[in-house]
Amino acid sequence: MTIFQRPTLFHAAILAAMALPAAAQTPAAQSDFPTEDRVRFVLLCMEANGRSPENLRRCSCKIDEIGALISYDDYVAGETVLRMQQVPGERAAMYRGAGMLSATVDKLRSADAEAELVCF
Repeated sequence: MTIFQRPTLFHAAILAAMALPAAAQTPAAQSDFPTEDRVRFVLLCMEANGRSPENLRRCSCKIDEIGALISYDDYVAGETVLRMQQVPGERAAMYRGAGMLSATVDKLRSADAEAELVCF
């Protein structure tokens, strides 16, 4: 029996969320964030906060709020800087010490914090 033959509560929650009519979506859900990146964010968020229907709603809300606050390009730039700051060695040193990149990270962190307050 495969995973697709054994639906779980998690799968049911995802299917229910996908069944929402387009008219019921918020303006944030219609932003320029690609679906693949939204799903990746929600899955990682749920991995960190627990796999439950409630966290599916909260994590989906959070990426929608972030999308309403900043552009996708700003999101990608901020995430890239944050990830590169975690890489050890000289190749990533410019990301750790560059003051000009702090505005990019600050914009993402601010949107993330605001979304956290709204959704969690």
